[in-house]
Amino acid sequence: MSNTLRKLTRRKSITDLQADYDRDGHIQGTGLVRTLRLKDLVSFGIAAIIGAGIFGTIGNASAAGGPGVALLFIFTAIACGFSALCYAQFASSIPVSGSAYTYAYASFGELVAWIIGWDLLMEYAIGNIAVAISWSDYFTAVLRGVGLGMPEYLTMDYLSATRGYEAAQGMLAKGQAFATLPAGMQQAYTAWQQAPALGSVRLVADLPALGITVLITYLVYIGIRESKRTANLLVLLKLVVLLLVIAVGAFYVDTDNWTPFAPNGFTGILKGVSAVFFAYIGFDAISTTAEECENPQRDLPRAMVFSLIICTVLYVVLALVLTGMVPYGELAVGDPLAFVFSRVNLDFIAGIVAVSAIIAMASVLLVFQYGQPRIWMSMSRDGLLPGAFSRIHPKHKTPYFATIVTGVVVAVPALFMNLTEVTDLTSIGTLFAFVLVCGGILVLDQRQAASAPNRGFRVPYINGKFTLPMVVFAAAALLFIYNGQAVASFFSTEGGWTVFRHKLPLYGFLLVVAVMTVLTFTRNLSLIPVLGLLTNLYLMSELGITNWSRFLAWLALGLVIYFAYGYRNSKLRKSTSVEA
Repeated sequence: MSNTLRKLTRRKSITDLQADYDRDGHIQGTGLVRTLRLKDLVSFGIAAIIGAGIFGTIGNASAAGGPGVALLFIFTAIACGFSALCYAQFASSIPVSGSAYTYAYASFGELVAWIIGWDLLMEYAIGNIAVAISWSDYFTAVLRGVGLGMPEYLTMDYLSATRGYEAAQGMLAKGQAFATLPAGMQQAYTAWQQAPALGSVRLVADLPALGITVLITYLVYIGIRESKRTANLLVLLKLVVLLLVIAVGAFYVDTDNWTPFAPNGFTGILKGVSAVFFAYIGFDAISTTAEECENPQRDLPRAMVFSLIICTVLYVVLALVLTGMVPYGELAVGDPLAFVFSRVNLDFIAGIVAVSAIIAMASVLLVFQYGQPRIWMSMSRDGLLPGAFSRIHPKHKTPYFATIVTGVVVAVPALFMNLTEVTDLTSIGTLFAFVLVCGGILVLDQRQAASAPNRGFRVPYINGKFTLPMVVFAAAALLFIYNGQAVASFFSTEGGWTVFRHKLPLYGFLLVVAVMTVLTFTRNLSLIPVLGLLTNLYLMSELGITNWSRFLAWLALGLVIYFAYGYRNSKLRKSTSVEA
């Protein structure tokens, strides 16, 4: 048993990771092209962060939390900031592709590395599918606005059309008029009715989602230079639009709309955790570019921090502008930025915002379609996936097979499926990666004497021995003082298992808090990675037991694949066996 455990926790040292990169790519001339500079990396970060979150989910978060949602953006940014510093240290000391997967291999070992790699594949794929579908919705809405509408059955996925048609039929059978049905249901009914049939199967598919995925995948396939130029252009355009929104919207702010600042209290603000965090995921995609940076040890840490600061300022200002322009309760819409300008009769600005949303989401799709193949590539290099995934195109210098697979994995589901029920998996998957990266820094710090010296960026060391217990005590005291009733309800046993199971994630979080507090006190752990681990784990606990169940099911599937293929074909396992 101990021998099996040693095999599952075998680690790659930082020196070995760099040596593998030199042998497999750099020295042999088949590696990736180093062409990215600091401005390109910051652009990639902004491209990934400012997308569907700022143009869509910010509305529902503001409706739930009121103007106080600006504080949630700050809190989430701090949580991401702790993680960004940990990512920066890893990226600086291990300047190779793979992101959190590679970092976990160096700190926790192979099994945890596989788990986080498998998690990242889910995070990127589901995130991209959701973005492709959202892009299609905005694109078709703009086309309809200029009188160039496409048939409904070519702009909607099969599942939405099927479900919408069945629901509409039920309401019509009860005598409800078609004109009174919800707009989305009307579109689904029309799509199903008008769609050509092949036997008993209706030909309904979201072609715009397919089109944008194919286009972006092609850009990523032909090279990093083309992807870089496209991302820089898209980011510049959407920053100009956002600054225009802020500048114009500021003249329509009514400060009375900011009162009350937190109408539903702290609980109401926290209802937007998933939506707000979804707006921030993406800065970690910068770390997948490590092998294409001219100076990764210097530029990667800076790019992560700069992009996070820039986007946080934009999010906070926009949240205040939106909630100042209209009462917060009216913002529960899919296109809040366009809505507020229509609300104040500035339809021209609303149109510009709608077009910029298309640009913003395309840039997000570009960055994530760029990042995911590099995860496949890194896992393949280590033998955990077939070798085809790490093949580099001789001309374009990109992992071409992994890029094509990524395009198919995103394009096909986006064409036929409605994945709105599982988009929270993107958030929980990213948070899980953040937790492991922060934990990885703690592990490396404890083994620093045995590891290669880090000549790059390091997370500033602050001894958490006394600070963390004080923070935990203060947080508990504030909860009891300002929300004692909710605390009592949480520890109540009323409702049995049906109610208790929904509390399990938070109970798990409290257990980890207790353990980390003891470890920090006894081992003088660094405060920043500990706070990063705990804040991200808390955000995970807010995502609900349903998302945890789906997430754990995905990880279980990954373990089956690992033991069926990866464990047997691991290059580290084979090299260890030869040495033994």
